[in-house]
Formats: sequence, structure tokens, C-alpha cells
Amino acid sequence: MRITSLFRFFLVSVFAGIVAAALILTFYREPDPVLNLVTDVGAKAPLSGPVSYAGAVNMAAPAVVNVYTTKIHRQSISPIFNDPFFRHLFGDALRGQTRERIENSLGSGVIVDSKGYIVTNNHVIADADQINVVLNDGKSLEATVVGTDPDSDIAVLKVDSRKLPTITIGDSSILQVGDVVLAIGNPFGVGQTVTMGIVSATGRNQLGINNFENFIQTDAAINPGNSGGALIDAHGRLVGINTAIFSKTGGSQGIGFAIPVDMVRGIMKQLVETGKVSRGWLGLGGQDVTAALAESFGLKDVQGVLISNVFRGAAADRAGLRPGDVITMIDDHKITSAFDVVNAIGTRPPGSEVIIRGWRGDQRLEAAAVLDDRDHWQQLLSR
Repeated sequence: MRITSLFRFFLVSVFAGIVAAALILTFYREPDPVLNLVTDVGAKAPLSGPVSYAGAVNMAAPAVVNVYTTKIHRQSISPIFNDPFFRHLFGDALRGQTRERIENSLGSGVIVDSKGYIVTNNHVIADADQINVVLNDGKSLEATVVGTDPDSDIAVLKVDSRKLPTITIGDSSILQVGDVVLAIGNPFGVGQTVTMGIVSATGRNQLGINNFENFIQTDAAINPGNSGGALIDAHGRLVGINTAIFSKTGGSQGIGFAIPVDMVRGIMKQLVETGKVSRGWLGLGGQDVTAALAESFGLKDVQGVLISNVFRGAAADRAGLRPGDVITMIDDHKITSAFDVVNAIGTRPPGSEVIIRGWRGDQRLEAAAVLDDRDHWQQLLSR
């Protein structure tokens, strides 16, 4: 009987505990968290994308060379010895005597052909009396100038050596802002160096660096000595020739410029074949189409170049273009400014045919023009 009473008490106690727990769970609420974080269940998965660009560097670096130039400056010992008084005392023994001052500079270059052709910047080798190229393996070779193009700041050198490592030529027209690029060169003469960045912008012009500008802008560190070196993509293909930096201190500030390889390719071909660059000429003048100009002329397209004048007998005239026409495309190049016209035409040799598209009033316009020789027309116009 006593055992039965204890068992009954135990059951009542357990039941009361369960009821109390249920009441607590029903009326108790956990306070809202201070941070309501959303967790990605895949956050611990490995990140996609390359973790090393060693493959790209190993593919391109052997074809990037250091370029050392020597300039000899001859100066008169002193103009005072040309004075009649000193000539009377010393005769002509000291007159016209000169002394030599040697100036050395450095840059970079890229081997583009196994026969020994090297592309670099014109400003790297301009007025040099001697040019030496140091290969990736440390071998030094004397180089000669095949041809230069100051307007684009491109030069081609030649070394007497066979079976040289060459770089793979890429396609700069497909570059997009955000693409990874690497700059290879010889900054400050410390030796071959690789820096990484992204494409910050394409089609940069009106910088006052060259007459023909269509730069790739990058934040890959470019410093003095990098000029003429390679800008490559993540696969090791050449997409540009490093040329200039924007800097207030002389060092890299994350704004560097490279000449697109698509422009370099055509210039390089002409320099190797003829030793000079001949440029096409369309023979027209124009101005950028602004929103106000488009509205006043009733133009459908806000972007383009409005033709203001056409030179009689020139390529544009023969193609039937007239003042008031608007150019929006030249071949596959979109035209948004007069600089785009200069670059699209100036990178093609005389005799090339280009297709020009745009508007004449509210009608679509398409014309084929055979380019003239720019130098020939400049000589005619300067008379």
C-alpha cells in the first residue's frame, strides 16, 4: 500500500514537470539577434579562378628582353676659346676642341620573331649610338634599328641570332575592363620583374603622349625601365606594349598605359617590310556629335562625328561623302570622336579600303573609300 502511494506521487510529479515545461516553451520567446546574418552554405568550398599565373609568366617571360642604350654627347670644351683674345694667345690649338659625355639608359623589349625581331618603344632607343639587348638567360647581343615610328612610339630592332624564344601574339580587341593582365619588364634596371593588375580602361586617347593614341590603361605597376616591355593576359599572350605612366612622383601610381597589340602588329609589319610607316588618309574634317548638336541637326544617333568639310579629290570625296554626313562606324570600329577616326584610318596603309557607315539626314549611309597617302597630302596642303 505504501509502495503504491509512492508510485502515485512519482507519476503526479513527473506529469506536473511536463506541464510546467510545456507552459515555459509556449510563452518564452528568444530575443531577436543583433545581427541577422545570412550564411552561404557553400562558403567553405574552394574559390574558383587561378591561384597562380606562373604558367602565363613562364610562357611569356623568356621573350621579354632588357634594352640598354648608349648616347655619346660631344660638347665644346669651352666657348671662351673661340674668343679672339684667347685665339691670339693660344692660336687655334684649343679652338673647336670637344669632350665626350656618355649617357646610358634602359628599357625593355619583346621578341616577336625567332629570326631576331624585337619590338620596343621609340623613346627607348631614340638617338642611341649603341643598343644592346640582354636576353632572359643573361646573354648580351648588339641590336640594330630596323625602323621607327615616332607617331605611335613604336620601334623594331634586330639581333643576329637564331632560334630565339618568341612571345605569342594575343588579341587586344577582346580585352574588357576587369581582365587580369601582367606587365613584364626591367624597372629601374633591377632585372626582369612581373607585376599584376587589371585592365582599368580601353581606348584611352587625348593624353598628349603620341600622335596616335588608343591606349590600354592598367593598374599593373609600370615604372621607368618597363617601357617597351610586354603586357600579357592571364594565358601569357601579348596584348600590349607598356609605354607610359601617369605619375606626380615618377613612380607607379596605378595608372599605366600600353599600346594595344592590334595597333602594334600593323606598324611592326610595315617597319620590317619597308623600314617606315605609311599611313592612310581619308581627307575630311569633322567634329564630335554632342547631344545639343544632334538635336539641332535632327540626328538620330547622339554618338559619332559630323563631317564639316571634305577635301576635293581626296578619298572621302571620291567615296561620295559630304559635309553634314555623320560617321558612326569605320569597318568594325565604333566612332564616337574625331580621335577614333584618326586611329581607325591612321593605322591602315594607303590603298586600303574601308567601309564607312553612318547617317545622311534620316537615311542610313554606307560608303567604301580607298585611302590616300597621308604624307603625300600633307605635303600638298603645306605648299
